[in-house]
Amino acid sequence: MVIPTSILIPVLLLFAINPITEAGTHRKVIVSKLSHLDEEANALILSGWWSNQHNISNRCSWPGIQCNNAGSITEITSPPRENNDSSLASQGRSTGIDFSVFSNLVHLDLSEMGLYGFPKGLSSLNKLKFLNLSHNKLKDEPAGLFGHLTFVDLSINNLSGSIPSLIGKSVNHLDLSYNNLSGNIPEGLDSVQFYNLECNPFLNGDYHNCQSENLNNGHDKSLSTLGLVLIIVASILVSFGSIGIGICVLFARHRRRRLKSKAAKHGDLFSIWEYDGKIAFEDIVEATEDFDIRYCIGTGAYGSVYKAELPSGKTIALKKLHKTESENPSFYKSFCKEVEVLTEIRHRNIIRLYGYCLHNRCMFLVYEYLERGSLFCNLAYEIEAQELNWSKRVNIIKGTSYALAYMHHHCTPPIVHRDITTSNILLNSELDACVSDFGTARLLDTDSSNQTILVGTYGYIAPELAYTINVTTKCDVYSFGVVALETMMGHHPGEFISRLSKPSTQNLMVKDVLDSRIPLPILEKDMQDVVLVMTLALACLSSDPKSRPSMEDVANDFLASNSPIHFSFSDVSIYQLMNQEIYVIGKN
Repeated sequence: MVIPTSILIPVLLLFAINPITEAGTHRKVIVSKLSHLDEEANALILSGWWSNQHNISNRCSWPGIQCNNAGSITEITSPPRENNDSSLASQGRSTGIDFSVFSNLVHLDLSEMGLYGFPKGLSSLNKLKFLNLSHNKLKDEPAGLFGHLTFVDLSINNLSGSIPSLIGKSVNHLDLSYNNLSGNIPEGLDSVQFYNLECNPFLNGDYHNCQSENLNNGHDKSLSTLGLVLIIVASILVSFGSIGIGICVLFARHRRRRLKSKAAKHGDLFSIWEYDGKIAFEDIVEATEDFDIRYCIGTGAYGSVYKAELPSGKTIALKKLHKTESENPSFYKSFCKEVEVLTEIRHRNIIRLYGYCLHNRCMFLVYEYLERGSLFCNLAYEIEAQELNWSKRVNIIKGTSYALAYMHHHCTPPIVHRDITTSNILLNSELDACVSDFGTARLLDTDSSNQTILVGTYGYIAPELAYTINVTTKCDVYSFGVVALETMMGHHPGEFISRLSKPSTQNLMVKDVLDSRIPLPILEKDMQDVVLVMTLALACLSSDPKSRPSMEDVANDFLASNSPIHFSFSDVSIYQLMNQEIYVIGKN
């Protein structure tokens, strides 16, 4: 939703005088240092691969995780994928984890996770022996990754550059097949028991040396069937080297497509990624009876949203850009921006984009279908609001913070959403939150001022955008603060925010501003969490962007909150939270 600056500036100036700046200079909830074991668990949670509802103290029983006797993580294998569908890997971007925290890690398998870059901190893991990053989208050079490793699989990626000449003496299994490596084959490979370099079309050397080999100390060399076929082809085309290289490239592309789409059949949702969209388009047109109004479940900023059940049984959501909208440059740009951002994001608290279609009849995006709809609607309707008890509301806010922390701090370049509202937070059947609607998102350029036109939704826009056109991550932080208060209060907190500077408002008790449609929290954990959410929300609403916590600070505060409360919930005031006189962050 694009709002004219001429309308917003006088309105936003009313919000520029924020009482939080007058209440004191201490802005940020202080988080004490976590134990090493808790740092490991928090890193897993922030990755978005494991549910934030997992019990941190029981992390060693999480799927894909193994620990030593001291409880430190030694193995990470096949992080969980919702619905057990590996095709979701096509939406990956980065792990979101600094692996240097896992100092005892021995085994790491992140194959088919859609990674665009090597996980951070791998080179510092002296105990790591097994590394499998195959079937990803890695583009960097593989130098410096081997160290003490014995097993390395980087096959089926987009690796470029040369093979490092110094390969760790401990490596006995090395697979670099189906990449774009160039240069010479290093002599150091003679000491490797098994290596596979097939289909690196720019790698120098004859086809014999480019095939899968079991060297057995460099003497017994057995070639794969594929290797024999390519040797014959190479011999026939010896005078047409460039043609031979072309065949290898085509074969590599064919194998990649076969590996990625071998399960794709008529009506399969993911066929929209692998083919030209016609098969998926026909299924979708049939499922919605040519986008009949009966299947429309809402409208977005630049299109209508439909619910459709495909022949495979999958239920999906479609955001359809109407023809008149597709001819509007701003709507078309928003459509393309959403595709650009969401095809490179994979996080459990961010809506999953399954595909998109550019068709002469219409354009649409294909999303996962979230049964409970928007947070806004769930807060607006009595029955749904009553089902959102305090623990569920806190969990929604936590999930939103994890998504924003991932976008701001674990994506390169950082992503600013610019329209965080309760309407753009969707809930699944378990009432977990997913941030959606990335049509206004902005990829931050660290080398520029990131100037932009004013976009967003009235009531959620950061006050500094009334006098500057520079967008930063702190704009999302402000919007998050509004959403957090709205979730706790049950309605938009606009009037409450505008009156915070008045003593009468500051002296309000927290219990008096909470949603009255559900009982006040009685469990100690709920009381602690509600006070923490309110404290962080008020800190996020500072009129000075520099005084707001980062979303990573907020996410870490949620993860570290585990100490018993030492206050009477009924006596906690807004003034105390604004001055952060109530501390609910766990201490180790």
